Amino acid sequence: MPEQLRRDVRLLGDLLGQILSEAVGADLLEDVECLRALVILAATSPESSALQEAEALVDSFTPQRAEDVARAFSCYFHLVNLAEEHHRVRVLRERESALTPSQSHPEDSLPSALRALEEEVGAQDARARVAGLEFRPVLTAHPTEARRRAIASAIRRITVLLAARDDHGLGGVALRENTEQLLAEIDGLWRTSPLRMTKPSPLDEVRTAMGVFDETLFTVLPEVYRRLENWVNVDGAGLTAPVAPAFVRLGTWIGGDRDGNPNVTAAITRQAAAIANEHVLRALENVALRVGRTMTLDAATTPASPALDELWLSQRQLAPELTTEIALRSPNEPHRRALLVIARRIEATRLRDADLAYAGADGLLDDLMVVQDSLVAAGAKRVAYSDLQQFLWQVQTFGFHLAEMEMRQHSQVHREALAEIAEHGADSPALSERTVEVLDTFRAMASIQQRYGTPAARRYIVSFTQCADDLANVYTLADHALGSPEKMPVLDVVPLFETFADLQAATEILTEIVDHPRVVARLAQTERRMEVMLGYSDSSKDVGPVSATLALYDAQSRISKWAQDNNITLTLFHGRGGALGRGGGPANRAVLAQPPGSVDGRFKLTEQGEVIAARYGDPVIATRHIEQVAAATLLQSLPSVGEHNAAAAERFSGVAATLDAVSRERFFELVHAEGFPKWFAQVTPQEEIGLLPLGSRPAKRGLSVNSLDDLRAIPWVFAWTQARINLTGWFGLGTALAGVGDLDELQAAYREWPLFSTMIDNVEMSLAKTDDRIAERYLALGDREDLATLVLAEMAITKEWVLKVTGKTRMLADMRVLGRAVQLRSPYVDALSLIQLRALRALRRGAPAEDIPELQRLLLLSVNGVAAGLQNTG
Repeated sequence: MPEQLRRDVRLLGDLLGQILSEAVGADLLEDVECLRALVILAATSPESSALQEAEALVDSFTPQRAEDVARAFSCYFHLVNLAEEHHRVRVLRERESALTPSQSHPEDSLPSALRALEEEVGAQDARARVAGLEFRPVLTAHPTEARRRAIASAIRRITVLLAARDDHGLGGVALRENTEQLLAEIDGLWRTSPLRMTKPSPLDEVRTAMGVFDETLFTVLPEVYRRLENWVNVDGAGLTAPVAPAFVRLGTWIGGDRDGNPNVTAAITRQAAAIANEHVLRALENVALRVGRTMTLDAATTPASPALDELWLSQRQLAPELTTEIALRSPNEPHRRALLVIARRIEATRLRDADLAYAGADGLLDDLMVVQDSLVAAGAKRVAYSDLQQFLWQVQTFGFHLAEMEMRQHSQVHREALAEIAEHGADSPALSERTVEVLDTFRAMASIQQRYGTPAARRYIVSFTQCADDLANVYTLADHALGSPEKMPVLDVVPLFETFADLQAATEILTEIVDHPRVVARLAQTERRMEVMLGYSDSSKDVGPVSATLALYDAQSRISKWAQDNNITLTLFHGRGGALGRGGGPANRAVLAQPPGSVDGRFKLTEQGEVIAARYGDPVIATRHIEQVAAATLLQSLPSVGEHNAAAAERFSGVAATLDAVSRERFFELVHAEGFPKWFAQVTPQEEIGLLPLGSRPAKRGLSVNSLDDLRAIPWVFAWTQARINLTGWFGLGTALAGVGDLDELQAAYREWPLFSTMIDNVEMSLAKTDDRIAERYLALGDREDLATLVLAEMAITKEWVLKVTGKTRMLADMRVLGRAVQLRSPYVDALSLIQLRALRALRRGAPAEDIPELQRLLLLSVNGVAAGLQNTG
């Protein structure tokens, strides 16, 4: 462990120990330390009886002591996590400060990507590809963030205090004061309940997402553009018009995703759009005021252009009293006064003052361009392309809507709604509440577009698209909802192919829908741009992680070829989760492993739950993530990358066929076994996870889970993660690798085939977080020795073959920092797992009714702790 990180972890751990002694007593600290020593011994000496002794110690705790110990370990993980994140920020800053333009940069950096582009396609083509770059992260409210907002806020405050200790000038009284503040914050963290008392509403989820916008994204994105500009436009940065585009467009499902969530209504969607509008307009207003107040350029040195004079004249006609007041405060400062009026107009837009408000973001952009062009014409290029350019980038990125809200609904809901309308009529009071809500969704989209602009809400995603009619139904329902064409919202209907069968049928469905008159008309308006979404979660649950990975690659390849044949500019939308069983893993590596032509400078994906905080919670980490994805998106469009991926897929097609067939058969052997759903609920905390008030969306589709179809993908992954098995990320791979059998061929595939190497490395990470001894204890909760044996045997053979293929002696052996972090964390997670097992055993045995609430609380506390320890939920 790096010495600075070791120092931080030791400091925070010691302070937590002090708080535990003060708050509860020295005996709690003694129990925590005793359990800690036993689980560490069990990890370092598996042949010892330490794990059994740790289990006995946990069983001896009173209910209150078990809860206190669980909370202590959970607090420790929160502190370790923040120390690791702070160290990552520290390393990134040190690395950035040491780099110069002439030095070599990491392969996954923007400078390296730009250099590779120029070398392969030439400087002119490289600039053209940069100009067309698009990255579209879509924030979702899927409930995979186990931490309360109060916990997250406390962690941020502790991080600030920890960062202050890096100041070499901090010593003496100041250092002591910092320590006292840390103790106070850690005491508050310990005393804050880790469990939410109530489920968050959709609007609570909207406000959580707004925090990410306010704290990082609004300021980080223009800084990323600036960095790209400095690398692309080396000689002209700051002196010529920017080459770098505002290439990020933020999307959101929060407040728009109604698939399986009855709490998301048309009224909620309107309120979500209004909240986003309020946040972005306040942010833009503040920037306009700041930039305007500093634009103190005198007319003698920086005269106004004729266009700026015209703008000022129109501003005076629009608001005589306001402009008179501003002119008195800004004499002979034409650029400043224009910007201050712009700021007041943004404020009026927020307050819905129709006389002064902008009709849309385009009007604001036009005014800002007039100011910028005037500055350039007057020779003030540095001023024109500095803060004012940052402001322009922010308006281009966020508009007045902040994020493009996307609606999503299940195809079956549409079919049932149309059946009701056919029977009763679109205006009939006999329509069900759900069908009325379906129609109201289109009315809400029309209203949002009218108020905030078309980009604010034009995409409508159809879950479980199984035929072209599922897409055509959206237009029919919109017609029923709004009647006349002039009232109709602009609709970009996006198919979501999720199951294995749907992925196989994707191109046939697209071929049929592309001839629909409304689709033809929309393609003509958008220069034949079209979006197709791929679901990672349900495809993995459908056929297993290996077959799903291969099926998704094949579908992308076929859809890309179809788009090329039909002269369509395609954007593939990747519905990825944070966990490996839901398409998780490093996004930049995933981009580079895609089929040729499937990215083409455009990458869109869902960012879910805990991933949002991990990738965008800190400005430095957010900058690094966005740059990595941008670099990978540019590199993936290189002819050499596409040729390599295509050649590797062809070269190892036989390996892929065997992996697909064998892994799927093995996966079906488990999940299609008689009684599997019931057994799964017994051996994991799947049912109890549904009690956690994590998100507004129900965890399952019915009252009970009788088949995997009833279970949503998140609790499916979450439950296996909690049981320390992580089955959804690897099951079937070991048997499939053994089925191929040819180790030389598999090692060649690992070296040469990006899709395969990415899959193997992701599985390695997943397996590194498993523990077969703890897993055995969870599997013993069920009454199916055959299934338990099957799972453990597959875990063993997968570990064996992954190490063979990678040539390693242990998991993550070549990733020193990460491997060490996982290795050090695992014993502490074991302690929480033993506490969780204590509660689960009692619940499975049929505890007295009066004990159930206490046991459930203990179990849910341990769920939070394990999630923090593994830094992964669903």
